[in-house]
Amino acid sequence: MAQHRPLAAFQSRDFTLLWLGNLFSLTGTEMSRTAVAWQVYQLTGDPLALGAIGAARLIPLVILALGAGVLADAFDRRKLMLGAQVAMLLCSLTLALATSLDSATIWVIYAVTALSAAAHTIGLPARQALIPTLVPREHLAGALSLNITAWQLATVLGPTIGGLVIAGAGVTAVYWLDAASFLVIIGALALMRSRTVPTERRDVSLGAALEGLRFVRRNKLIWSTMLLDFMATFFSAATTLLPLFAEEILKVGPQGMGLLFAAPSAGAVLASLVASWVGAGRRQGPLLIGAVVIYGLSTAVFGLSTSFWLSLLMLALNGAADTVSMVVRGTIRNLETPDEMRGRMVAVGMLFFAGGPQLGEIEAGVAARLLGGPLSVLVGGLACVASTGWIAATTPELRAYRDGTQPARAAPAPVAQAAD
Repeated sequence: MAQHRPLAAFQSRDFTLLWLGNLFSLTGTEMSRTAVAWQVYQLTGDPLALGAIGAARLIPLVILALGAGVLADAFDRRKLMLGAQVAMLLCSLTLALATSLDSATIWVIYAVTALSAAAHTIGLPARQALIPTLVPREHLAGALSLNITAWQLATVLGPTIGGLVIAGAGVTAVYWLDAASFLVIIGALALMRSRTVPTERRDVSLGAALEGLRFVRRNKLIWSTMLLDFMATFFSAATTLLPLFAEEILKVGPQGMGLLFAAPSAGAVLASLVASWVGAGRRQGPLLIGAVVIYGLSTAVFGLSTSFWLSLLMLALNGAADTVSMVVRGTIRNLETPDEMRGRMVAVGMLFFAGGPQLGEIEAGVAARLLGGPLSVLVGGLACVASTGWIAATTPELRAYRDGTQPARAAPAPVAQAAD
């Protein structure tokens, strides 16, 4: 198993370039997300306005996700990703200039956020599907784990740096730094030698997109992991309310808010490193279910907490549980998905793992308006636990999943061998 050589993927020059570029650009993006949340709350003082950020990111995702998966399976994935990064760079420059000129109204922020989300949606299936083409199959598991680690490191560094920069230089400086970070990934993609044009002509049509949906829906294991992901992130989207908690509950200001944003990823980095070295064991179905239960319970305790340190601990536990869940979900999906479906499978997954949090941000904003921040987070965490119990009870294939090296016996195998 690749878990015994977790750094072997770095033997690939192109993978190393992509990993480093992603680390820088994702760090900048997380800095910008922190700045957008802070700026919106400072402009409005309304938790519902924070929830609307989720709507601005969700609408492009819903409209473009399936088409992005088709493009990732039909065209050069490196070029698609390159175009998406350039578009996101332009969005960051727009926010920096608008804020510098005091013209960054709430609607300007929402519009640019939506455009950046559209570019991200186009690029993500290409990025996820590109990774397996850069390393030998025996190094793939390590490469996927390292990719998760880069993302989690970015979500630790980005909010932490973002909070410090907001406190010291304001949100404008964050947007300029975010724009600069995109230059690193653009340079890395330009230096890569790999070309990923499909060797056979692949269909670009509505039928091709629907084929991806049918593939996911027929595979009960993949479907249950996506549904579990959606339910958990929909009900437990506490991070969108962190500015409210930082200002009104914990009273720790922007520096403390940055640490709150970073805490889930700090736990996630530790969990991903442990998973890289020791693996996730054989009882992966029960492990996945247990991890999501812990995710919901830690959210609920965070909602009740009035201690900054307890809040940090619960958010870190939340991130660690989410990463364990992510590793197991990724194992199942990669083993069950053939190469020619990889981009579309990722695109369908985007509707769940990205759509859930974005809808959850809207739900959190509405619930916070009606119930108050702490009670809304508590109820959301408990709802996550309840929905996990329902999915586990109704999906024996998931409960029976015991080994990441092969599908569970009860699972259907509608499409050939897995390649991801």
